[in-house]
Amino acid sequence: MAGGRRRPRRGVSPLSLAFLDVMFCGFGAVILIFLILDHTSTVSTVESSPDLEIELNMLQREIEEGVEGNRELRNLLADLSEEYERGEVESEQLREQVELLRRELELLENSGADSDQLRDRLLSDIESLETRIEELQAQEFERSGNNVRQYLGDGNRQYLSGMFLGGQRVLIVVDASASMLDETLVNIIRTRNMPDERKVLAPKWRRVLRAVDWITTQIPVTSRYQLWSFNTDVTPALPGDAQAWREIADRDDLEEAVDNLRATIPEGGTNLEQVFRMAAGMSPPPDNIFLITDGLPTVNRPGPASGLVTPRDRIELFEEAIEELPPGVPVNTILMPLEGDPSAAAAYWQLAMMTRGSFLSPSRDWP
Repeated sequence: MAGGRRRPRRGVSPLSLAFLDVMFCGFGAVILIFLILDHTSTVSTVESSPDLEIELNMLQREIEEGVEGNRELRNLLADLSEEYERGEVESEQLREQVELLRRELELLENSGADSDQLRDRLLSDIESLETRIEELQAQEFERSGNNVRQYLGDGNRQYLSGMFLGGQRVLIVVDASASMLDETLVNIIRTRNMPDERKVLAPKWRRVLRAVDWITTQIPVTSRYQLWSFNTDVTPALPGDAQAWREIADRDDLEEAVDNLRATIPEGGTNLEQVFRMAAGMSPPPDNIFLITDGLPTVNRPGPASGLVTPRDRIELFEEAIEELPPGVPVNTILMPLEGDPSAAAAYWQLAMMTRGSFLSPSRDWP
């Protein structure tokens, strides 16, 4: 029968058997490679480093100490303010008592009565009260230092600049040329075309004003001063004689001078020769000069600059300006950053060495 016929068995092809062997061998190789590979690298990224934990703990401890120190400084400031107010009240009371005793003494002398003992007692009381007032004033002077004004930087830092901040006649000269608007030439041109309200807020110019503010707080109260701004011309911060010395103890005048400088608009070129010539003409001459600038001079006469000024020209203008300096006067230069004037730092450093002054190129957060 046809239905009962058995089908023949299919033979095994050698080709199909070789293919399976290859597949199984490849799969086994993959498993072997997976077992051989080091998987610890994937774990190390999530494991914490002991050194990092120690450093983190130290930073947290420093933050806590800083917060605690800030709290202590605030408490100390509050105590000093309270003590200062008590001293002011006591000083005012003592002045009133002195005035009252003086009136009693005048009445006693006018009456013509023979009371020498009472008169001597009143004079002794007045003398003791005046001595107490002087002691209170001395204590106030020690608390505020030798400064008429105060300047507090970030964190009440003590600014160690190496500058000699003394002198009986201190001249502060501030470069108010257009380059004081920014550090790069492109931004100087861009800011120069802005309104005046934006120019006075330029970050570089604000740094210059803070430097002037800091200097004025460091000058001894017994000194005299003069504050100039200059570009192509020299302008005194206070109206009047630019070559006349002013008392640093006159706080109102000093505050007005600094406020007037804040309203100055940086513009024009830099005429350093005229500055030194005017300084040499002061009578008596200065015994300490602070110069805040950002580069070498660009002109040597009043009025706008004519033509292109090369680096060699600026060096020559600087050398001509130095010849106008009064002899024996130290020049302390604070050089602000400026693009495109690499010779300025070396030139002003040599000026500091020659005049026994100092040279400072401050960081961005100074003062």
